[in-house]
Amino acid sequence: MEKILLSVVGPTAIGKTKLAISLAQYFNTEIISADSRQFFKEMKIGTAVPSQEELKQAKHHFIQHISIFDSYSVGDFERDALTALNNLFKKNNIVVMVGGSGLYTKAVAEGLDDFPKIDPKIREQLNIQFTEEGIGILQNELKQRDPDYYKTVDINNPHRLIRALEICIGTNTPYSSFLSKNKKKRPFKTITIGIEADRPLIYDRINQRVDIMVTEGLIKEARQLEKYKALNALQTVGYRELFTYFEKESNNMATDSDLIFAIEEIKKNTRRFAKRQLTWFKRNQETLWVSYDVDFQELIATLHKIILK
Repeated sequence: MEKILLSVVGPTAIGKTKLAISLAQYFNTEIISADSRQFFKEMKIGTAVPSQEELKQAKHHFIQHISIFDSYSVGDFERDALTALNNLFKKNNIVVMVGGSGLYTKAVAEGLDDFPKIDPKIREQLNIQFTEEGIGILQNELKQRDPDYYKTVDINNPHRLIRALEICIGTNTPYSSFLSKNKKKRPFKTITIGIEADRPLIYDRINQRVDIMVTEGLIKEARQLEKYKALNALQTVGYRELFTYFEKESNNMATDSDLIFAIEEIKKNTRRFAKRQLTWFKRNQETLWVSYDVDFQELIATLHKIILK
């Protein structure tokens, strides 16, 4: 039988973990996590790592397996995930992958794109610009040079912006023009299942999740990580907003309303992130899109038809 990778994608808080576990249980298989935020053992609450109960329901790989101090790229994940899949396919014909990090799911299913070598001085100059003038100048330049990629990238992640801009500047060509040129052959077939819902419902679920995170101790977790806020792993929504609040607090300038504002910023930036996730995933014309409340048995029947084609 052909080896099948069921890749569950969609915006944050839509229910990917729940569906992935149901699929893993039905097919008696295991789960590859492709959520790059959930790789780090120090970041649990703010990245919505599956609960211990969820982890017991199906075996997961690549959950909190590295440290924020480790250097771990999408290329490293591609290599490690393919090794894990090779071993899993020896005992299972079907494996489940789940995650909202589009670049990481794409790396496993299709391989990474090849980029030309760029003069390192360009990155040095961009880093200086970011340090001296802030992230806004990077956002504006990327919007001008590559509006297509600007719509999908996390515009609050300076490392992603600098990576795209150095390609744009070094080649005088949009970064997005290098994406998805050649799919690499894989020894398995990927069936991508995208979960969707009306935007107001997605936003409501995000707002509820952030409130739950705060109740579960997000502020304490972020405070413990504040001293490491310059690390790449922490350049992400949910922590960055609280670091800004802590800075005000340390200068005796913070009020209760500032904390409320920081939490509202987390919700707003997460909603923006979800919009960009959907823009990325909607580019794949072959995705099987299902509702967040899909009838599981109907989905299974559809998958069996696709698998048997």
